[in-house]
Amino acid sequence: MGGMRTVLGEAIPSTVMFIMEFCTISLTIMAKTIISRGMSPFVFVVYTNALGSILLLLYSCLCYRNQSEQPLLSFQLLPRVFLLGLIGITVAQNLAFLGLSYGSPIVACGMGNLIPAFSFILAIIIRRKENDWKSLSSQVKAIGTVISFVGAASVALYKGPVVKQSPLPSFSLQLIPPPLLIFSSPQDENWILGCVLLAAASLAISVWNIIQVGTVEKYPQVMKIVSLYSLVGTLLSAILTVIIERDVDAWKLKLDMELLVIILTGIFGSVIRSSVHLWCMQKKGPLFASIFKPVGIPIASMFGCFLFADTFHYGSIIGALACGLGHYTLIWGQIMGYDEAGIKNHKSRSSPSDDQKTPLLQQEDSQV
Repeated sequence: MGGMRTVLGEAIPSTVMFIMEFCTISLTIMAKTIISRGMSPFVFVVYTNALGSILLLLYSCLCYRNQSEQPLLSFQLLPRVFLLGLIGITVAQNLAFLGLSYGSPIVACGMGNLIPAFSFILAIIIRRKENDWKSLSSQVKAIGTVISFVGAASVALYKGPVVKQSPLPSFSLQLIPPPLLIFSSPQDENWILGCVLLAAASLAISVWNIIQVGTVEKYPQVMKIVSLYSLVGTLLSAILTVIIERDVDAWKLKLDMELLVIILTGIFGSVIRSSVHLWCMQKKGPLFASIFKPVGIPIASMFGCFLFADTFHYGSIIGALACGLGHYTLIWGQIMGYDEAGIKNHKSRSSPSDDQKTPLLQQEDSQV
């Protein structure tokens, strides 16, 4: 009986995380579909986060209804909440979905795996001290960073031939609505711009991670923080969209696939994914969720062969796989860093000046 519980304890979190990545890729493809059909990516961000903010506020009230209240609206936390909403939603999500409109889901997967590489570089910059390049963990993380950026450059600069031509050439975005998940890339696709925007979104998420870790340390009721910065990000995104989208018709929704994708993305991205990631990290450690990030690459590749044919290129696969390899190399280096820090702490427990457990070490490892 105990052995079965151990097996389930290992299998359930892994299975749940795999399902989360599968759902993420599915929603990314659906989002790409409706954006390709003409929906504004800025409007999409506003609507999904507006729904998500409402759900998060309700969910956080239920989660913490029996706990003692800690004052949240303080002068120390308000600027952090504003920055989390600005960087994590208004900047990162708008860049990501705008980049998705120019690229493809496989490109989004590849560029999303740059987050650990950006985090590693930001950690070196913010620490304002030389990294211990003699340690094996630092060398491995540096190698992983190089691999990640080489993969990203490959995605941007080498698109390569199409893997599979569209099996349904008669479908047209303008004339006949295609099936739910089958779409063609727009004619004005700007591949390099899409890659740059998606990479910039990963950089913004890396900065957001750093701010988020420091905020949670000051206020551990995570879901309340998430609900508040989601609301702030929604309002800022709405202001941005009003400035950019001058056409009132861009805000109109119909009872079709657009509304369905907005509802699914709002529910999944706000409550479900956040709760599952927190649960898995509590069960398996802070790096557990990060391990499954590259899983989206083969999932997107599988979808690419059958569902979004003419946006699926050999160069995208090669570059995305390189980004995934760099991601895993960085995670490996982080695990080695934990081991090295544990050995040093064991050898010098009596020294109060040991600074191995700095906040930036946690910030570097944090993931969305």
